[in-house]
Amino acid sequence: MNPIVSRVMSTVAGQLGNPHGVLGKGVARLLNRGNRPMIEAAVAATEVAAGDAAADIGFGGGVGLTLLLDRIGSGTVTGVELSPDMLARARSEFAADVSSDRLRLAEGSLTELPVPDAALDAVITCNTIYFVPELDRACTELARVLAPKGRLVIGIGDPDAMAKMPFAPYGFTLRPVAEVKDALERAGLRADHQFLPRKPISGHLLIARPS
Repeated sequence: MNPIVSRVMSTVAGQLGNPHGVLGKGVARLLNRGNRPMIEAAVAATEVAAGDAAADIGFGGGVGLTLLLDRIGSGTVTGVELSPDMLARARSEFAADVSSDRLRLAEGSLTELPVPDAALDAVITCNTIYFVPELDRACTELARVLAPKGRLVIGIGDPDAMAKMPFAPYGFTLRPVAEVKDALERAGLRADHQFLPRKPISGHLLIARPS
């Protein structure tokens, strides 16, 4: 591939995994628009209800935080994000919810969640696991923070379709859906699979509960 094109694709992949700087602002808007259908489906699949403690891990542009806040009433939403810039953006955009303690924001990753054991009734994480080399560790952490009757929903783009994207070779780890499902089950969760037909990239939800 042309070196200039390689640099551009590497930059795109890096921004998708960790939006930051001036470009990150535009990426956040793109993530909100492009990921919204999957995130809406993930939130619905958690069956989150008023009074629940919910979380969006790797919330990016923040649309998942909005959708969860709309459902939890007097409950709480935790947003965990690796990007300091996305955290700062969320603190500004959701200042009233942060002030009222309905929304708690923290820096962290899928492999080191700043959340106590069994603290969450509903957890979503969408289009994030491509950037995590240690899948088993991430699934173990997600299982750790899930309450005994809680639901975890992982959303991913179809790996075959994702592999055709020009930025995919630059920092993405694309795994078969069955591999992610197996990792969840090794972490002590029962996982069901839901297909999300959509163009140009269809998606998959893995809906997991403690065994």
